[in-house]
Amino acid sequence: MEVYLDNAATTKPQMRVIETMTEAMEAIYGNPSSLHRKGLEVERRVKEIRKNLGKEIKGKPSEIIFTSGGTEGNNLAISGALAHLKDKRPRIITLPTEHKSVLNTFKEWEKNGYEVCYSKVDNKGRVDLRQLQELINKETALVSISYINNETGVIQPISEIGQIIRESGSGAKFHVDAVQAFGKIDIDVKKSNIDMLTASAHKIHGPKGVGFLYVKEGTPLKPLFFGGAQERSIRPGTENTPGILGFGAGIKELSRDKRKVYDSVLAHKEYFVQQIIDGIEEVAYIKGEFGEESPYILNVSFIGVKSEVLLHSLESKGIFVSSGSACNAQDKSHSHVLEALGLEYDIIDSAIRFSFSRYTTKEELDYTLGQLKVIVKDLRMIMKR
Repeated sequence: MEVYLDNAATTKPQMRVIETMTEAMEAIYGNPSSLHRKGLEVERRVKEIRKNLGKEIKGKPSEIIFTSGGTEGNNLAISGALAHLKDKRPRIITLPTEHKSVLNTFKEWEKNGYEVCYSKVDNKGRVDLRQLQELINKETALVSISYINNETGVIQPISEIGQIIRESGSGAKFHVDAVQAFGKIDIDVKKSNIDMLTASAHKIHGPKGVGFLYVKEGTPLKPLFFGGAQERSIRPGTENTPGILGFGAGIKELSRDKRKVYDSVLAHKEYFVQQIIDGIEEVAYIKGEFGEESPYILNVSFIGVKSEVLLHSLESKGIFVSSGSACNAQDKSHSHVLEALGLEYDIIDSAIRFSFSRYTTKEELDYTLGQLKVIVKDLRMIMKR
């Protein structure tokens, strides 16, 4: 049996997505900027998808800018906003648990003289709202915080954060990395006072290499590179239409039964966690209150068993998991996310991320649990020799 439990890294594309992309490359291959029928046909479809994506987050179609995915979207939002300000407000705020595409972009702007402030998180990874409020002042240009952490699954109180920024009167822009949230939980950019929001198709059974950046109407943003007038000149270049059409095909199915799927995945996660607790000794996992963690992500430590060894042992049985974020796979250092939570070394060294999808079955979980119990027991015996 093959069991894929690394859905936070990427997901298997739906068959509808694959078929749509094939059609796009075979028949609907026109350039949407062309004035002839082949171009207008693609343009019409892209407009419809832009409308559906905007609807999904309660935004306008004109506020959707297509990108190559989460990393580009985060870079464009942060650097585009700061480049426009030209050092007028030199303070920028984020969390120490953010994705590297945010943290490393902040580091680059720090080299250019910006003051980078990292708001504290608790031992579950939730932002300290009181400290965040204290950090925001008239010098603050931007606050960037992810909706759902890609390693722990913690859900940040985005609406409360947006309200704090708005009430501060600082005029700071609010950017949200929603790569792990889009298509899985309800998002309302207006109610949450979000100025920019990043999403990616391949996290929700769509194609790799395509995503979007929501940019609130009236939010000034400088492009990272220059060319034609595509995507309001903010992201110039011929659109990845097969990817965009594939993204559109995927979101249609996801938006219809999002709540039902959420509840189903939550039930699977709760079952999986309980079976681990009942069947395996010395485990630790990050758990928040209901509504504070995503049902799609579970971070568990099997104390005394190195995560990389366990990962490959499970792989030998056809079970695919992660020892952290996919963007850190080649980095042998420990997770910066878990370190920021102040967890003990033994917990960090043995952390495994299981990430579920709408297609994860109980049969797959039972198979994983059976193999997990045997492998953890055997590895602990070997380690004690």
